[in-house]
Amino acid sequence: MRILALVPGGIGDQLLFFPTLETLKNQYPQAAIDVLVEPRAKKAYRVCKNVDEVLVFDFQDQNSLADYLNLLGIVRDCEYDAVISLPTSWRIKLLLWLNGIPTRVGYQDDFALFLSNSVVRKPEQYRAEMYHDLVTGLDIKATCPPITINVPTEDINWAEAEQHRLEIKDSGYIILCDDQSVATEISNYPLKSWQQIVENIEQRQTGLSIILLQTDTNQEWVTAMISNHSNLKAIACPDVGKMAAIVAGANLILCNNSAPLQLAVAANIYSIALLTSQESKMILAQNENCVGIQSTTEKLADIKPETIVQQLWQG
Repeated sequence: MRILALVPGGIGDQLLFFPTLETLKNQYPQAAIDVLVEPRAKKAYRVCKNVDEVLVFDFQDQNSLADYLNLLGIVRDCEYDAVISLPTSWRIKLLLWLNGIPTRVGYQDDFALFLSNSVVRKPEQYRAEMYHDLVTGLDIKATCPPITINVPTEDINWAEAEQHRLEIKDSGYIILCDDQSVATEISNYPLKSWQQIVENIEQRQTGLSIILLQTDTNQEWVTAMISNHSNLKAIACPDVGKMAAIVAGANLILCNNSAPLQLAVAANIYSIALLTSQESKMILAQNENCVGIQSTTEKLADIKPETIVQQLWQG
């Protein structure tokens, strides 16, 4: 049996889809399971043991007819028995139908005309559980497992070397990460508020180092933070596996809605997430080690630093 999963979105979306892949692998241990993802998300599968091949297609691009025909050929060559799909364009759903894949599972409100089995989408749910509901379209009855990751040994070794280099291996460390989502801004949460949080942590004299986690999009934030607090340390992880290893070694992580948050959830690290009013239930697992601080509006800036500091020391 060969199964294809279509998973648009970034790295965080892939991590939230990992429980679905785990259930599929447990149900069909001999099956080959492939995923079709956007180029920016391919690197998430460095820490996933339940996928055989990662195919790439830019779902958000203005794809030409040639792009769709190329995708049609790739999918046809693989001779999939089943496909499970998160929301995509009607063109993608049509391609799957044209390929003659016998079992095509998706949500009822997502071009169900081209599906063989449709599932009710419950957007108010925790996102991983909403994704996991798709397995019911394959007559699988299973509880959504937690997010788990498989970090390569070489990435663990790299993280340990970085911890020794920064002299944080023995003292422990707190990770701060503002993973930029708007290209016109330095950070999602105000820079001055971040600085107040750093000052409070330093005043407590806990002995814990403060590490800024640098991603592909937040270099300006890291630079601005260090320019105001020269004792801050930064780590730029070259891939998701090494980022996962660094996160797993932390005492605590404070971040916005981002891939590092889901890596922390998977590693069972105490996590404080800065979220907008619409994100809280969808993004966070029901986990005592994962706390969301929710803005009353759609702006993270409305969360007061004092509120964050209070939660930091409660945790």
